[in-house]
Amino acid sequence: MKVSKKIYLLLVPCAICLVIFFSNSSCNIYKFHDRNPIPDTIKTVKVNFIENRAQYVNQQFGHRLTDKLRQKIIGQTKLSQTNSDNPDWEISGFVTDYSFSTSAISGQQVTNNRLTIAVHITFNKRKQDKVEEYDVSHSFEFSATKSIQQAELELNDEMVRSLTDEIFNKLFSQW
Repeated sequence: MKVSKKIYLLLVPCAICLVIFFSNSSCNIYKFHDRNPIPDTIKTVKVNFIENRAQYVNQQFGHRLTDKLRQKIIGQTKLSQTNSDNPDWEISGFVTDYSFSTSAISGQQVTNNRLTIAVHITFNKRKQDKVEEYDVSHSFEFSATKSIQQAELELNDEMVRSLTDEIFNKLFSQW
C-alpha cells in the first residue's frame, strides 16, 4: 500500500471524528456571553441627550451621537425607546474631551494632527437598582493641511459611528 493512501486512510477518520466532536460540543473552546444580557422583564430604554462639556464644543456632535446611539440600541436589541420618566433602563452621558493635538512631525513641519474624543456614560438599570459608569474614547488622525473645521466635516461620520459602537459594546457586550 502506498504511503499517501495510508495517510489518507488515517486522516479521513480523524477529520470525521473532529467534525463530530466539535459539532456536538458546541465548540466550547470559546464561549461568547453577554456581560449585560437583557432580561425578559426589561422592555424600555431612555437615551438622554449626550451633552458636550468639553472645552472645545462641536455643536452638532452631541445631537448626532445621541441619535445614532438610540438608533443602534433600538435596531440591535429588543428594547423600545421611551421618553417617560420611568424607563426600565436609562442611558445618559456627556463628552469630557474633544481636543486636537499634533500627532506627527516631519522635517520640523507638522504633518498629522489628532482629534481625541472621550465620553462618560451612566447606565441606570432602574429595575435592577444598579448604576454602571463607563468611559470611552477614540482618536482620529487627519492631515495637518486641513483646518479643524475641514477635519471635523471629513471625520464626522466616522467619529459618530466609532464612538456609538464603543458605547454600545460597553453597555451590551464584553468587548
